[in-house]
Amino acid sequence: MSDHVELRSGAYADSVTLLQISREVQQVPGVATAQVAMATPLNVEVLERMGFDVPGEASVNQMVVAVRLEDGGDLATALAAVDAALAGNGRTAVGTSEEAPPRTTAAALRSTRLTGGPDPLVLVSVPGASAAVEAMDALESGSDVMVFSDNVPVEQELALKRYAATRGLLVMGPDCGTAVVGGVGLGFANVVSPGPVGIVAASGTGCQQVLALLDHAGVGVATAYGVGGRDLSAEVGGLATRTALARLDRDPGVEVVVLISKPPADEVARELTAYTESLDTPVRLALLGAGRPDLTASTEELLRALGHEVPTWPVRGTTRPAAGTRLHGLFVGGTMKQESEVLVTAAGTDAERYALVDFGDDEYTTGRAHPMIDPTLRLERLAEVAADAATGVVLMDVVLGHGAEADPAASLAPAIEGILPPVVITVVGTARDPQGLDRQVDALVAAGAEVHLSHAGATRRAIEILGAGHD
Repeated sequence: MSDHVELRSGAYADSVTLLQISREVQQVPGVATAQVAMATPLNVEVLERMGFDVPGEASVNQMVVAVRLEDGGDLATALAAVDAALAGNGRTAVGTSEEAPPRTTAAALRSTRLTGGPDPLVLVSVPGASAAVEAMDALESGSDVMVFSDNVPVEQELALKRYAATRGLLVMGPDCGTAVVGGVGLGFANVVSPGPVGIVAASGTGCQQVLALLDHAGVGVATAYGVGGRDLSAEVGGLATRTALARLDRDPGVEVVVLISKPPADEVARELTAYTESLDTPVRLALLGAGRPDLTASTEELLRALGHEVPTWPVRGTTRPAAGTRLHGLFVGGTMKQESEVLVTAAGTDAERYALVDFGDDEYTTGRAHPMIDPTLRLERLAEVAADAATGVVLMDVVLGHGAEADPAASLAPAIEGILPPVVITVVGTARDPQGLDRQVDALVAAGAEVHLSHAGATRRAIEILGAGHD
């Protein structure tokens, strides 16, 4: 084996493009592994943990190309593959027209209105430092905006939402991962049928969990507005949530609304509860937190309110007893992590006996694709905890839908096959998701995991396994 690491100044591509390039280069004969990424501190740390020697002068404004060759592998061929992949991903086809595409949000919106198009919903997905400028351009044009970008300062979020409120516009996000608007899924959206339920969610994966449970119960969704995980914080005060609730209240196709959130600020929760009581459309609350129902229980209450039977949530596979004493939660969904934290704490599990990590947190996504797209960091941590004799059970989530990894089980199933600690997994998805819900579940079960649709059920099962191993 031999390694090659180089820094390229004046080069940039987004993290998803670089992930695709890395995967293409890894397919070149003679290449053992390859990582092409912007040289952020997190990416440099990952490369160093992989054994690469990254030059000390690496900076966030440089691209790092790291290639590990098998014996007999040709470096020139590998680097040519990198160059070709970068060049190919840098080209933008614009149909058969010679006209260049708009270079700014404002220019694109002007073009849309000059051609008589409908008022657009603008989706912003740029580095967090630039997101507020693009979002404000959209709002000033009179458009709603979905800010998919993360790492946006809270003071910028507050400024955007205050401005939007003065114009009756909706800001979904920042860090809005999921929405369904006009029958179209945006971000990491599951494929669901239309139906009588409207959703407002300060939680991307929380929204997806409820979408998946409702779909399994045969209930469709009219609209799902994501408002960003901080909207119910004390700083933001539920500004976008009020706008979204008011819109759904005016929608004649919505019979009931469910408000989903990570643990909210207490005062904001009280104010929004009072606000929902003033609306004509009934609103069911699914606000995570100590003493509150989990998302599965909230969905069951919603089904009963609609007059639907509550199904048995599917569980596939069986896993081994626990040998160690520690529960490790390795999540791609922030709400999944927080729901598990509430349930583990409520079960009286000592704090030193569990460690829960959200790999979608800003800490892990600066300069990298979200872990629903790039599983590298989580797979590395899985290998570490699996090798630790103290690990009693591993709890994970796999989130399907448009925008997510095309085949998450392809990399996760081999990683869990044969490891000692038992593995419990929630697969959040619907039967029509592009990854194939049954195919993903089958592969994970075959690898030895116990697979749930309900994340609350999966968490309780992990707690049960841990306790049963040490009665």
